[in-house]
Amino acid sequence: MFKQKNLLLLALGAVLGVLISTCGNVLAERDAATSLPFDDLRTFTEVFGRIQNDYVERVSDDKMLEDAIRGMLAGLDPHSTYLNEEQYKELRIGTTGRFGGLGIEVGMEDGFLKVIAPIDDTPAQRAGIKAGDLIIRLDDKPIKGLSLGDAVKIMRGEPGSEIVLTVVREGEEQPLKIKIIRAVIKIKSVKNRTLEPGYGYLRISSFQSETGGSVKRALSELKKENNGRLKGLVLDLRNNPGGVLNAAVSVSDAFLTHGLIVYTQGRQKDSELKFNATPVDMLNGAPIVVLINAGSASASEIVAGALQDHKRAVIMGEKSFGKGSVQTILPTSNGGAVKLTTARYYTPSGRSIQAEGITPDILLSKVRLEAIERSNVQPLKEADLSRHLSNGNGKKSKPVDGVEEKSDEKLATSDYPLSEALNLLKGISILGAR
Repeated sequence: MFKQKNLLLLALGAVLGVLISTCGNVLAERDAATSLPFDDLRTFTEVFGRIQNDYVERVSDDKMLEDAIRGMLAGLDPHSTYLNEEQYKELRIGTTGRFGGLGIEVGMEDGFLKVIAPIDDTPAQRAGIKAGDLIIRLDDKPIKGLSLGDAVKIMRGEPGSEIVLTVVREGEEQPLKIKIIRAVIKIKSVKNRTLEPGYGYLRISSFQSETGGSVKRALSELKKENNGRLKGLVLDLRNNPGGVLNAAVSVSDAFLTHGLIVYTQGRQKDSELKFNATPVDMLNGAPIVVLINAGSASASEIVAGALQDHKRAVIMGEKSFGKGSVQTILPTSNGGAVKLTTARYYTPSGRSIQAEGITPDILLSKVRLEAIERSNVQPLKEADLSRHLSNGNGKKSKPVDGVEEKSDEKLATSDYPLSEALNLLKGISILGAR
């Protein structure tokens, strides 16, 4: 038994040594003074042997080695992880815009799941999950000790099945229990509508492979609805957790005519990329207000940062999430993949988004407006006074019966930031027309 154990440890050490040496040659040029950490490898093989020999239950070698890989990646940052074959398949499905689950973008923070953002029109959003929520239990299973991949796997399940999330939320004295019914998530990442004649609204809920093309089609629709021209556009990136880098570049390019959009920097030369704008602005210079909040992350921060640095848009809302790192999917020989952080994003002016986020040009507090109950007694005006002078214009203007006022009031009470963005657009348009 003793001989077998030592042979196993020696064999494992040799295998690990070969693997580490090979990875070192492929992924990075080692400094001449750097050597393999044989003492640490000896400790690893010792612990491996202890578990095999003394743990209360038998654990397969495959599971221990996979868990070791997961632990190695989990110790790097919240976004690096190992994906087995099934998880890798789910990731590829997720980027196409159709997958099963709750409709929620999460990351790990202090061993718990932190909600980056719920996705529009999904069970999570309808159930009331909010950006910044900390999930501590999935049904009765504590999150502590689970990997991000394991937690995501639990949240996904058969459409129609139920899961209860225990959530810690800022401002709430006790954890909240939120019941969500799983569904097949069909994400329509781009929505558009006309807010008022000449003023368009474009909502991007996530950045998928087809988002760039969808944005261009949406802008064409908006222009068609408004006689071929828009006076201004509200670009809504609130609670947008990000997604595909190329989609963020394509969206930014739709509004810029020159210059850098974003660049990345990492240790390897192939991680250093630069993306530049092409000379076509689909709005022909019409003003843009971009709405962001704490749930705006990654690709949405790239768009906001590019438009802000080029002074192409006014950024309004709350400070964004601050995920400015690039994850590269590196397939492995067993059908799985390593999701590894390989670079950082930088805005055109050289600002790192990582752990900093985008600070809006105009900060908006989290407030909710309520309409004041209207009085039956109307305020007295000059026109109500007896023997008042005529205005000299000849014709009397007819009252509009408060139609526009009621419309403004409805938008302000239902979506205050959007109402403020529209008012800002109107002001810019008025000044530009003078």
